[in-house]
Amino acid sequence: MVKGMTGKGQETRILRTEHLFKRYGSGANEIIAVNDASFSVERGEFVAVVGSSGSGKSTLMHMLGGVDRPTSGRVLIEGEDIYRMNNDKLAVFRRRQVGLIYQFYNLIPVLTVEENIVLPCELDGRAPEKGMVQELAGMLGLQRRLGALPNELSGGQQQRVAIGRALITRPAILLADEPTGNLDTRSGNEIMELLKESNRRYKQTVIMITHNLELAKQADRVLTIEDGRIFGGQKGVEEA
Repeated sequence: MVKGMTGKGQETRILRTEHLFKRYGSGANEIIAVNDASFSVERGEFVAVVGSSGSGKSTLMHMLGGVDRPTSGRVLIEGEDIYRMNNDKLAVFRRRQVGLIYQFYNLIPVLTVEENIVLPCELDGRAPEKGMVQELAGMLGLQRRLGALPNELSGGQQQRVAIGRALITRPAILLADEPTGNLDTRSGNEIMELLKESNRRYKQTVIMITHNLELAKQADRVLTIEDGRIFGGQKGVEEA
């Protein structure tokens, strides 16, 4: 049986990168931010990518999410090479299939919690799945805050809204870039539990970028990025 395939021939890998490079500058001034990154992620897996500041981890995430085109190499999501799309098609794909969570919440200050959560659906010209807003609000502990504005929320609550916004379209992949980096320890741990809950409840594939090895060890698998190169792949959690 070919690795990455089920017995019926169905692809189990939801994401695959092949010889991914991102270069800036040229000649003596060239910087290689991502250097020949090739790896895959299984459907429903929670993967942590650990690296220090300047290691290339955020650049990698932006390429995985369709935000920043690579210099060379391929990113395949659901078997589709996303960078063969033109910019318009890529924007639609990213909005529907990729959920993005950043360290800084990027909420729209004049929109309520509920309006921020459903924004990806509004931009796509469609209503959210029936009952999904209330379901997410319940999971995130935001039932009583749906009418609040972002400046009326704590940092942890704002990050919960960002998670809801990322999940509202039921994306193929959830990408979280240092999602606890702007929070205190307690709030950070709560956000980590919510990411794990979305992984369990919705079978959501999660890729989390972090510099925190202790948080990373809670994932199914840990990859390390150093000078733009990907290493490792050990299990972060023992199999039951």
